[in-house]
Amino acid sequence: MNSDYLFVYGTLLKDFDSYMSKFLERNSDFIGDGYFNGKLFEVSWYPAAILSNISSEKVFGHIFKIHENDKTFKILDDYEGIGDTSECPNEYRRELINAYLNTGDMLKVWVYIYNQSTENLRFIPSGNYLIQD
Repeated sequence: MNSDYLFVYGTLLKDFDSYMSKFLERNSDFIGDGYFNGKLFEVSWYPAAILSNISSEKVFGHIFKIHENDKTFKILDDYEGIGDTSECPNEYRRELINAYLNTGDMLKVWVYIYNQSTENLRFIPSGNYLIQD
């Protein structure tokens, strides 16, 4: 299965002032706010999310519909450290998951999941990178 949708929760959020969030804005349509079941951590100046089977554990973010999937995902994959040649090889993996819009509608979306240990990372209990507690 494939999807044209991407869930973002960190530096790609539409409210985040970065070059790559502007790139995403130009190459997609904003669908809405949403969440998926997971846990959010702070790596450095950026966050990391992992999946969870516990319904009360949520990561909040934005869902976009991507234009020109192959081209756009190639650039986003490079930014997210997918592959052996990046500065932090395979720091994330792109995974197809179920995410939920705030309306309750479910979508199959791509999301960048942290692919390293979270043992020494600071947990973000709110699940929202823009509202850290």
